[in-house]
Amino acid sequence: MPKDNLRDKLEGNELDLSLNNLTTVPVKDLAVLPKATHLDLSCNAIVTLPDSFCTLKHLVKIDLSKNELSELPEDFGALQNLQHLDLLGNKIVTLPISFYQLRKLKWLDLKDNLLIEDLKKVAGDCLDEDQCKKCAQR
Repeated sequence: MPKDNLRDKLEGNELDLSLNNLTTVPVKDLAVLPKATHLDLSCNAIVTLPDSFCTLKHLVKIDLSKNELSELPEDFGALQNLQHLDLLGNKIVTLPISFYQLRKLKWLDLKDNLLIEDLKKVAGDCLDEDQCKKCAQR
């Protein structure tokens, strides 16, 4: 996806790449758009995130819901400005150890994933905003 197309999809600080049948994330193109702090990659066909995704430290909100993700990169915790993460409807089983570094995380949705039982108990149901906030705290 060329940079010009990404700039066309940028509204304020929100970059909407949802419903684009993406199978990969254009990390290099995203890196040159630090103004885009809210990234919507929902409803695509993304199977994996490249390790370089973790260099996008300007991101505050990421929507990766309704993709095909089975795991997150090991260094996902490097996204230390992240406050809102939506992973609803993927195939995630567990979270990387570095996840504990996401100290600013205030909202996390892990619903409809294949979480291991222990993580499912900690995450909770996340059926409303309060539950998603509690999930992020845990």
